[in-house]
Amino acid sequence: MNVLWIFAHPEARSLNGALRDHGAATLHRHGHRVRHSDLYAMGWNPVVGPADFGHDPAARLIVGAESQRAHAAGALAPDIRAEQDKIAWADALVLQFPLWWYGMPAILKGWFDRVFVQGFAFGVTDDRGRTLRYGDGGLAGRRALVVTTAGARATGLGPRGVHGAAEDVLFPLLHGTLFYTGMDVLPPLVITGADRATPADHAAHTAALDERLRALPTAAPIPYRTEHGGDYDDDLVLRPHLAPGRTGLHIHHHPAPHTTTDTTTTTDAA
Repeated sequence: MNVLWIFAHPEARSLNGALRDHGAATLHRHGHRVRHSDLYAMGWNPVVGPADFGHDPAARLIVGAESQRAHAAGALAPDIRAEQDKIAWADALVLQFPLWWYGMPAILKGWFDRVFVQGFAFGVTDDRGRTLRYGDGGLAGRRALVVTTAGARATGLGPRGVHGAAEDVLFPLLHGTLFYTGMDVLPPLVITGADRATPADHAAHTAALDERLRALPTAAPIPYRTEHGGDYDDDLVLRPHLAPGRTGLHIHHHPAPHTTTDTTTTTDAA
């Protein structure tokens, strides 16, 4: 596989840096090809602006329309085009960052803002004129693995933890960005207690990362419901007979394999 590793941590000597270096070596050892986007080392500009699109700053900037026009014309800023070329080359993306304030560092959010432009990652349609998103889209056919570190203990990021379940905390990225643009999103690797990691913890973390990377080509993705799979009505609301009486993020998952029907209570309701 061709793997693009996007890294968003300001310190290469950190636990994150060690995991990135170890992970890249693991991928090479298993015959994969790896390219890197080390955003802090690159001095990545996270701010969307007229120069991204060759737009006259004196005129009103409508970001979606201008980004789509510039993408179609090959007129996006060179740093954006370079990242899009890496994505086009990749079969899988590994996105690694520390969890700050329930989300990714601003530099990584700005990478998405500038690189995932309309007409490239989203805003594409099929031959029936339907917008392709949530399981379809400009980046369909690629896999995505999120690797993140958190200072919180594992219990605090568990299903009943005070911080919320880790996969729910990451839902805007996993579902709203990666799955939205068509990628197969693998369950994230969340490394907890990162600020207090001991040498024994480091060994456990690298082993967990190795396991995920070995399975990168074949691991089952999170079973999100696709927009055009018949689960949603014309208002994009889950149909009443599916997950009846339930709300929350997990209604957007298909039931676990051991459940028989969406109309019964399932074990992911807690």
